[in-house]
Amino acid sequence: MSLKALQINGFSASNSPYRKPDEKGLYLEVRPSGAKIWYFKYRLHGVEKRLSLGQWPDVGLKEARALRDKARDLIRDGGDPAVERRKKKIEARLHASNTFRAVAEDFISVRLERSGKAPATITKAHWFLSHLSHTVGHLPIADITPPDLLNVLRKVESEGKRETARRTRAFASRVFRHGAVLGLCKNDPAALLDDALAAPLVKHRAAVLEPRKLGVLLRAIDEFTGTEVVKLAMQILPHVFLRPGELRFGKWDEIDWEGAVWRVPAERTKLRRPHSVPLSRQSLELLRSLHERTGQLPYMFPGQRKFTVPICENAINLAFRRMGFDQDTVTAHGWRATASTLLNESGLWHFDAIERALAHGHSNAVRGTYARGQHWDERVKMAQWWSDYLDGLKLSAA
Repeated sequence: MSLKALQINGFSASNSPYRKPDEKGLYLEVRPSGAKIWYFKYRLHGVEKRLSLGQWPDVGLKEARALRDKARDLIRDGGDPAVERRKKKIEARLHASNTFRAVAEDFISVRLERSGKAPATITKAHWFLSHLSHTVGHLPIADITPPDLLNVLRKVESEGKRETARRTRAFASRVFRHGAVLGLCKNDPAALLDDALAAPLVKHRAAVLEPRKLGVLLRAIDEFTGTEVVKLAMQILPHVFLRPGELRFGKWDEIDWEGAVWRVPAERTKLRRPHSVPLSRQSLELLRSLHERTGQLPYMFPGQRKFTVPICENAINLAFRRMGFDQDTVTAHGWRATASTLLNESGLWHFDAIERALAHGHSNAVRGTYARGQHWDERVKMAQWWSDYLDGLKLSAA
């Protein structure tokens, strides 16, 4: 006799489980805990099996019968409901590991962290992922469409972050290509969106390009009354053409005092190639002054409160603000533009020598080694000329 919905409430727990049959292999098992579980019993290839269909009352009588009938149809077509269920569970687990977020995290781990990319590069990759995680991060990477991505990127773009939107798209594209290599997706929907985003508004980092104003700035730096390490960082930076991050993470074992060279290791340069900086007399004098203060520490420019880490990323720019120079006038990174502009305007130096001094890219990677390469002799002379030129500007600003 088939069950009635009203009967089920009256089935009470016993010391041992018992079954209440419905029809066509469906029955309700009542357990000592009081739980009531639907099961479908069937035979396949002479073997008796049973399939759990859920717990009452979450699964009602009508739904349990529908699930039983679906299982019976599958058996009639030569399938096995228990096997199909296991397949779906496996697919669900694979589905969870193939999300965009999971593939992106694998990309960051394998292609960036294990490849020795700089911590800043890895941090930035996680930042790009943060723009995508809340919207497409949970989706299977193979199911994401160009419109899915475009909606996310347009939202970033609408906040006035055009460059961030474009770079996030580029990051997503690398993740999709990584997924394709792993066989988790077949195409890169991000590649179709390059022309769909607005071009970024170019904003150059502020730099002092007028010699008279440059002299005034250099004198102001010499008169800075803040932290001595930060002051020396500001004094050294104009002479060496380094990016602020390359400077502040500097370590004393990189300085060749006898050869007058600062050798920056590949992992700290933008192009991941070792870079050597010829040191002028002025640079060496400033570095010796710094060495008297921090020579016993690993970092050349240690933080004020914690000596085991370098000065913070904004230390130099904050010092400029304290001195009264706003961000539209001067930035730490702007010194590279200052050197590039004025060195080129001098007409004294080969363009390639200036580019090599700034550690800009070159098609021949061999020429990017520790720099006893092309234009080295010219760069040594140029470094000394530049330091003498800066001293001259300071004197004329007195």
